[in-house]
Amino acid sequence: MRLHVKYNQQEICALKGSTVFMNGTFTPPENHTVNETFWTIDPYMIFDLIKDPVYSCRVEYLNDDQKHFSLKLSDVVKKDEHQFCFRINANEENEKAFGYPGVQLRVTELHVEAPEEVTEGETADLTCKTTCSLTDPTFIWYKNGRPLTTKTIKNNQFHLQTVSSEDAGSYSCAVGGSQHLRSTAHRLRVRYPPKNVSVSISPSGEIVEGSSVTLTCSSDGNPPVKNYTWFKEGGTSSVGSGHSYSPLQSGSYYCEAQNQHGARRSAPVSVVDIGEAHGFLILYYMINNELFKSPICCTLHSMPLCSFWLDLFIRALLFSRRLLCDSVCNFCTRNLRGCSCSYCSSLDTVRVIMKRNFS
Repeated sequence: MRLHVKYNQQEICALKGSTVFMNGTFTPPENHTVNETFWTIDPYMIFDLIKDPVYSCRVEYLNDDQKHFSLKLSDVVKKDEHQFCFRINANEENEKAFGYPGVQLRVTELHVEAPEEVTEGETADLTCKTTCSLTDPTFIWYKNGRPLTTKTIKNNQFHLQTVSSEDAGSYSCAVGGSQHLRSTAHRLRVRYPPKNVSVSISPSGEIVEGSSVTLTCSSDGNPPVKNYTWFKEGGTSSVGSGHSYSPLQSGSYYCEAQNQHGARRSAPVSVVDIGEAHGFLILYYMINNELFKSPICCTLHSMPLCSFWLDLFIRALLFSRRLLCDSVCNFCTRNLRGCSCSYCSSLDTVRVIMKRNFS
């Protein structure tokens, strides 16, 4: 018995996990009555797929009375790569016939083909690859799980014209209509020179005279920066190297971070030795309605002590104790740099105002 079968496609490429349809038409043999139609694997396998435990829950026959037949196969896996044939059974002497050659099924997964690493400024092409040719596919690209475009594209390539550090990430692709069947992610690394170079100061609060200060340089680069050089503004050569640096004197310092792709400098930071900074306390007082002022200069480090003696000086003025006043002035002159005191005199009316000023 001869069966005339025409399949719509002789070969189908399907994504793993997808659903495929195998369609066709047949002409029944003359003088034979068809009492059963079914699908089987390969021409020599006579069992009905729908009765096979491997396929029974995944296949469905969609035939009609117009001699059209269709096989729906769900959740396709790699082991489904067979030739699927349409068969009939006739009632005369249990004759059988099949349409051979059948439909060859190929199963593929998507994977991204791209360089592992590129340098900033270069171009990069990412290709969504398959092991067989899908029928008229469109593609969607994702970066870190988010779509890169709102529309599908015919081309299976994604082109990065000028790569930047922001292009680093995990890329995957999918086929339109099967977005849930994405490729495995491909990690693209981007090499780039140091960026966001900055200097931090420790301790960050008030610096006590004689204490050490540590400057730390930080940056973002790929590969990570290991070469740091320190400079003092106004100088002609480097003053140190390494991730951290402790300056020995006041000034403005900056660091230069370098890897094999370039170098970049930080903004300068100022380091001030509190022992070198000066301020002054000014005592304003009035005698017989005449205004007098007495500046007492000192370092910021000695300011608490200066304030203490100034308080004694004020008390001396208030109580007209000349001896105590003289001792305060003598102490200032001996112990505080740039200190000067006005001499006390007899007071008729005293009003004292203390003002602090720092420079």
